Amino acid sequence: MTAFRSLKVGRSSAEVIPQEPAVTAKPATPRRKASIAKPKGRSKAEQRAESLEQMLDAAEDLFSKHGMYGVTLKDVAQKIGVHTSLMHYYFKDKQDLFEQVVKRRAPITIGRRVAAMTRYAEETGDHPTVEGALRAFLDTDLDLYIEGGEGWRNYGALGGQLNNTPVWGAELMWANFDPVVLQLIELLKKAMPHAAEEDIFWGYHFVTGALTLSLARTGRIDHLSGGLCQSEDFEAIKARMARFMAGGFMAICHQRAAERKAAADE
Repeated sequence: MTAFRSLKVGRSSAEVIPQEPAVTAKPATPRRKASIAKPKGRSKAEQRAESLEQMLDAAEDLFSKHGMYGVTLKDVAQKIGVHTSLMHYYFKDKQDLFEQVVKRRAPITIGRRVAAMTRYAEETGDHPTVEGALRAFLDTDLDLYIEGGEGWRNYGALGGQLNNTPVWGAELMWANFDPVVLQLIELLKKAMPHAAEEDIFWGYHFVTGALTLSLARTGRIDHLSGGLCQSEDFEAIKARMARFMAGGFMAICHQRAAERKAAADE
């Protein structure tokens, strides 16, 4: 039932106003606390993988500057602030560390070049060109040093040492890079069917020498050119190297093929 109360207006009149019934408040239902998912910590496997990458990055940087004999496991440990015993946990010895540094990035650069040369061979069929083959091999690799940051540039400098050090570099080069080089050789043979096989191998010898000197980033060209050229300028190297090397290949191979033909005709 609705209750009523009287209000006096002035001294003589009254107005009856309905009053809402009292509402008994229900006790508030206690709210559940929202459950907050705690971020999961990294697994031991993830921590080990991160530690390993840090060690390999540090070793790659040091080896690229000082060579294999100029770096110790202790040097690498100090660079990343860990105890040397942790280095021995991950690596049997310095040779093992060095080989793992070389092998870590090798599949990436090899895979890119294999894919580029395979694609180029499919596109050109029986008519590849020397410059086209060299661009598939060289430009694809140079792009890594243009786009890949300091880690890839350190790896390139280390590759320059490997290619010029018979004692501790040659076998690693053979084991990791021979197949991709031989794929290039086959493309060049198809591009120059008249060329002697030995001339093609010598041509590659000059190509790899120029490439690994460029990867070493010695600063020599900076000094000679008075700063006009920079050994860090991989864009400039990429713009010139394949065409320059193609010209040398064709000059040698064509000339020697003509000499052989002339000798056979006598």
